[in-house]
Amino acid sequence: MTGLPRLLRRLRASQSGAAALEFALAAPLLLGAGLYGVETANLAVTQMRISQVAVLLADNGSRVGENSLLGEVKIFESDVNDVLQGAHLQGGDNFGLYEHGRVIISSLQVLDDTEDQQYIHWQRCKGKKRVVSSYGVEDDGRSSGLPGMGPAGEEIYAIKDEAVIFVEVQYDYQPIVSKTFANVETLSAIAAFNVRANRDLSQIYQRDPVEPDPVAECDTYDGMPDIEA
Repeated sequence: MTGLPRLLRRLRASQSGAAALEFALAAPLLLGAGLYGVETANLAVTQMRISQVAVLLADNGSRVGENSLLGEVKIFESDVNDVLQGAHLQGGDNFGLYEHGRVIISSLQVLDDTEDQQYIHWQRCKGKKRVVSSYGVEDDGRSSGLPGMGPAGEEIYAIKDEAVIFVEVQYDYQPIVSKTFANVETLSAIAAFNVRANRDLSQIYQRDPVEPDPVAECDTYDGMPDIEA
């Protein structure tokens, strides 16, 4: 028993485990801050990718078409499918755009025989996420006024004899670590471009009506099939 007080004094004076103890106390805080930083960076990068895909789709959708002898550019279902496939190949496949998200392409136009009545002439969709456009579906505006497409008070609208390709992308965020470190469920982005050429706005054509190309209908929720080698 005489050695016990001496042992306790030696333990109290010892500092050999101080660094390990401090690290053990600080490690959870450092680890949490590090994981939070990683998830925040991934969230920012994913949002940037979603925005870039929206711009890419709207830009390409405004350019595609085939010149005809009448001088108007015709757009075909295969053209729309190529635009959707292009987004998949140019980055969308890297984060599962069509597996976890939804792309909605709309042609905003002025209703025939009117001066400025906005309506959605056609709409094409791709992706497994079950969601509809936040700004209107095909044929909206035919029977009643449509202010345009976009957030309230910031709507984009078409002018007579022209069209605007409006794209909306919605995506279920896929975390690296956990959604605990990123308080968000769905990422979204919109983009719009005026159609570049003198396009035939009457319809989307089929190149071969006998063997028509698939139509990316908005009541179908599927991903992009792999390209055959």
